[in-house]
Amino acid sequence: MLSELVSVKLRRMRLSELAQKTGAQIEGNVDDLEITGAAGLDIAAPGQVTFLANRKYTQHVARTRASAIYVGEDVEVKREIAVLRARDPYLAYTRALRLFHQEPAFAPFKHPTAVIDPSAQLSEEAWIGACVFIGRDVEIGAGVRIYPNVTVYDNVRIGANSVIHSGAVIRENTLIGERVVIYNNAVVGSDGFGYAKDEESHWLKIPQTGRVILEDDVEVGACAVIDKASVGETRIGRGTKIDNLVQVGHSCTVGCDTLLCAQVGLAGSSHVGSRVILAGQVGVAGHLTIGDDAVMMAQAGTFKDIPAGSITSGGVPAFNHRESLKVMSIFPKLPEMQRTIRTLEARLKALEQSLSNKESAINEANRE
Repeated sequence: MLSELVSVKLRRMRLSELAQKTGAQIEGNVDDLEITGAAGLDIAAPGQVTFLANRKYTQHVARTRASAIYVGEDVEVKREIAVLRARDPYLAYTRALRLFHQEPAFAPFKHPTAVIDPSAQLSEEAWIGACVFIGRDVEIGAGVRIYPNVTVYDNVRIGANSVIHSGAVIRENTLIGERVVIYNNAVVGSDGFGYAKDEESHWLKIPQTGRVILEDDVEVGACAVIDKASVGETRIGRGTKIDNLVQVGHSCTVGCDTLLCAQVGLAGSSHVGSRVILAGQVGVAGHLTIGDDAVMMAQAGTFKDIPAGSITSGGVPAFNHRESLKVMSIFPKLPEMQRTIRTLEARLKALEQSLSNKESAINEANRE
């Protein structure tokens, strides 16, 4: 199998070429250095490019061994080093990383231990690893890579240049677009969690008759699960990235370029818009809508719709992020506030008692 991997030589490029390809401008008249890689400030070596995106790490610039650095357009660099000005240094650095760490090319290959149903239609340019199972009427496009021990059920379609990593399971009728990446042990198209209680209070399984559609450029993290719809489809929009251990329930829809971070859970029929960010362990109850460009901070949960463009946090239930910050700032003061309230309550009780005693005395005097 290793012999089928086409070797890739270490990339090298001149600083001027790197700047042009990453959307940066070289500052001043510097030598056209040869750059061999990209790395963070603390670990970069001579010949590599690094970056400064967060000003709190400015002190590390003086110590980095890198030969060049991406910085923002208004950042001052007080040392001898080749400077690459970029509107977004982190984005430029990411592009540099992609240039120096390109995916290796694979020659077409089918391992003899792979089990492929005769009805399956596989491109001659596909790469199929050891012990892969491919069911009936499956269609696999050009440049697809399926690593060892992947299971592909019947009637699945996998678009060109997609990658399915070891241990993943693609259930029946799933449609996968082009350049999709599915990581280890993810399950796409499993049965949704649907049951109805019968007359004797036993749970009766609701048939899950739908499918999952992953549009182009979607990524599905390790051990993530995307359930097929009970009826119709569960759809993940183009360019959306799903982290490890995410659960997407049946009949959900997720828009384009959305991020679902680790351990996010979407209950059935949740509808998440485009360019949404759901941070780690966010929970969304069923049949809700999360509007476009909304952000839910880590461990937030919601039982109601979230408006487009809003930022929410504060646990369960989530609410406006600025308000939640005010609430969280109060938490450490609660013991002191409780003591103050008890003191005020005691003083109020004593004052009320004193007033009551005076009133009684006055009433007694009037009766005399």
